[in-house]
Amino acid sequence: MKNIISPLLLGSLALSGCATPSGALHSVPSLELTADAETVPVGTTNRDAADDPAIWRNAKYPEKSLIIGTDKRAGLYVYGLDGSKKSFLPDGELNNVDLREVMIHGEMTVLVGASMRNDPINAQIGLYRLNPQSAELESIGKYPAGPGEAYGFCLGQDSGGELFAYMIEKSGFVREITLDFSAATPSARITREYKLASQPEGCVVDDRTGRLYVGEENAAIWLFDLNADNFAPQRFANVNGQELVADVEGLALAPEGNVGGYLVASSQGDNAYVLYDLVTGIYVNRFRLIDGTVDGTSETDGIEVILGDFGPEYPDGLMVVQDGENEGGTQNFKLISWAKIKQAIAP
Repeated sequence: MKNIISPLLLGSLALSGCATPSGALHSVPSLELTADAETVPVGTTNRDAADDPAIWRNAKYPEKSLIIGTDKRAGLYVYGLDGSKKSFLPDGELNNVDLREVMIHGEMTVLVGASMRNDPINAQIGLYRLNPQSAELESIGKYPAGPGEAYGFCLGQDSGGELFAYMIEKSGFVREITLDFSAATPSARITREYKLASQPEGCVVDDRTGRLYVGEENAAIWLFDLNADNFAPQRFANVNGQELVADVEGLALAPEGNVGGYLVASSQGDNAYVLYDLVTGIYVNRFRLIDGTVDGTSETDGIEVILGDFGPEYPDGLMVVQDGENEGGTQNFKLISWAKIKQAIAP
């Protein structure tokens, strides 16, 4: 993934210190917020099932934006902003999900990708087309992503429109896969890879700066400069039992301007969400979601943040998080206004 923008100076991001691989030592105090809405539960009951969300923002009709969520035992859900189920595509064990709007054969397409865990020996990517009008997903195909068990997943796109998938394999491999839609049949080709020391999962790409962020669950958040020839990580934040408590799970971006904004991480070990400054890597703040109009969250896996107008309830953006212990027992996703979060974390 090259020629996005010139890479920024990374010295301030190479944070020193060792990771703390076990639980909370004394986590930093957290703000307490409440969610604004929740989705209906996924179909798989009494199991760890809901995992990762993605958000498609309808620029023309923001209130008709959609949320895609994985039931990692069964397939993909599409939800409305009111939390209602719009559709479900059964496609087996899908773990993490992401999306981009891309031009395919002259047509703007909402492309959805997911990590497929149906085969624990050989990782696969599932690609889907989202129909914004019907809120339904259509399978495009399944594509090989190297040996091992598929786990984390995210998409990235460079300034020329070239699309990349990042497969986070459970044993530690981070693989860059170039997706090509120029021919009648799409193709996927592994172009670079790096193996982390232990199990990673969450990942997110900042298309503005050409940076991939990967969470190694018990160790750190790593930054890969995708503009560099050397596909190797630099430490961005430590899992230290204070600001960030193992496991680090979902990662999301709240971009501001050309390079600024926040990286948001799920601090699963103490049921919190942590924000870091994207430019400096400095810890900014953290918050939890407690019981309110809807119940709070705990043991969160995947998260997503998309900024922009989503209608009167979410005027500045939307954050969606998985709830590992939803009230009633069957897991779902919670929705939070980014305006509420931004106001709370302001100095």
